[in-house]
Amino acid sequence: MNLSLPPGITIDAPIHPGFESILSFEALELVAKLHRTFEPLRRKLLKMRVQRQSWIDAGEMPDFLPETRHIRESDWKIAPLPAALECRRVEITGPVEAKMIINALNSGADSYMADFEDSNSPKWENQIQGQINLYKAIRRELTFTNEAGKLYRLNEKIATLQIRPRGWHLDEKHVRVDGERVSGGIFDFALSFFHNAKEQVARGAGPFYYLPKMENHLEARLWNDIFCMAQDHIGLPRGTIKATVLIETILATFEMEEILYELREHSAGLNAGRWDYIFSCIKKFKKNKAFCLANRSAITMEVPFMRAYALALVQTCHKRDAPAIGGMSALIPIKDDPVANENALEGVRHDKRRDASDGYDGGWVAHPGLVDLAMEEFTNVLDVRPNQREKIPAGFFGPRDWLDFRPERPITEAGLRNNIQVGIHYLGSWLAGNGCVPIHNLMEDAATAEISRSQVWQWVTSPRGVLGDGRKVTKEMVRLMIDEELVKVKNNIIDQGEDVATYDQAAKIFADMSLTPDYPEFLTLPLYETME
Repeated sequence: MNLSLPPGITIDAPIHPGFESILSFEALELVAKLHRTFEPLRRKLLKMRVQRQSWIDAGEMPDFLPETRHIRESDWKIAPLPAALECRRVEITGPVEAKMIINALNSGADSYMADFEDSNSPKWENQIQGQINLYKAIRRELTFTNEAGKLYRLNEKIATLQIRPRGWHLDEKHVRVDGERVSGGIFDFALSFFHNAKEQVARGAGPFYYLPKMENHLEARLWNDIFCMAQDHIGLPRGTIKATVLIETILATFEMEEILYELREHSAGLNAGRWDYIFSCIKKFKKNKAFCLANRSAITMEVPFMRAYALALVQTCHKRDAPAIGGMSALIPIKDDPVANENALEGVRHDKRRDASDGYDGGWVAHPGLVDLAMEEFTNVLDVRPNQREKIPAGFFGPRDWLDFRPERPITEAGLRNNIQVGIHYLGSWLAGNGCVPIHNLMEDAATAEISRSQVWQWVTSPRGVLGDGRKVTKEMVRLMIDEELVKVKNNIIDQGEDVATYDQAAKIFADMSLTPDYPEFLTLPLYETME
């Protein structure tokens, strides 16, 4: 199918029936306008990330910015929130496939974050069909029929929709403007905003967004400027867009107030993106020989650096009258084992009980079956209040707290094998087009896969990467375990009746990225280049 494209735009991908409705001339004009205005700054900010990483690699430790002290010490608040974002006790997240969207919107959660990023494999078809699905869902037209003939449709009352575009580091390789790839984030945002913003305003719930992977306030300022231009472009008042920022990088923790300030006209608060945060800590301090985290299972929200981060986020948000949203417990219901299921449910209860008691206004779940449980824990604390923004945790949090990376033990063979198995399993699924995968009764996405491969890399590289029995983790040990775990993963996939075609490639990629001397910044960058 041929499209009418604005001057300077090319699309190197199939245009399946229906895609033309999303890839309209007018929508792509907005993509091109935002790209031409902001792409040079995006590239500059990405280069700044590289420069800052080199300073950390050389031993410099992050701290508060002296030039923004006036923001931290002055009295300001974010702009008032619309009614649809006042109560966010439970938010559910997931990729933008039709069945997931319907189940999430029908789940009883206050909000659903439709994800074009970590839980979505960014195949061209996934990205554009996801836009079509959201277009229909916003207008209450989305349905889905499974292979058994069961029809899924939206209830009358549904969750508030929020949309997560891709982070600044990701491109949309199939679309170019003046010969340059467009930003994946700009592409995802521009299409969803152009087609749906006025409809969402008319329905009283949107346009609302989640913004991932930022490392500093200048990256937040870029989003704010994009919002202003997009609103002007279609004739909506500035401030109509509201966006929640995921604090999921260690460097962003040092600039939480500044990030809120930059987006204050458009802010809907901050979210504690715990899994990417752990990944970021490993990535940023990977060359620090004194730093080597224990097994992933030991890095809970109760360990010192995670506890300080979580409380500081609530403190920062509520000081500025902004929502503080807790992160994701990866636990999911277990259908075939009542004892294990109850243990998993109790883990989720504990997680949401802690967040509610700490002052969070809500938290995330990964499965519709956890919505009522999480809602109960927040209701026990909030009662009839829509939020608890009046609650501000006491104390001061800063570098000493956020950089206290403990525990360092245990590091075990079981933990090493689990990282390898999760990494191979997730990558194989991602390459096949599925970015959100239940593995060992946990919901895994790109963030948890990043932890898995980063820990393997760190344990091989660091002199502290020693197993509890005294063996040093080595490349040879890991290569042998990758071969062994690949067999287990493929046997498990075969038992489930699924195709294993992508798993040999997944194992090779995991080995390459875990054992290379030069640590790759993001797992998904080279993976994306292998996709059609």
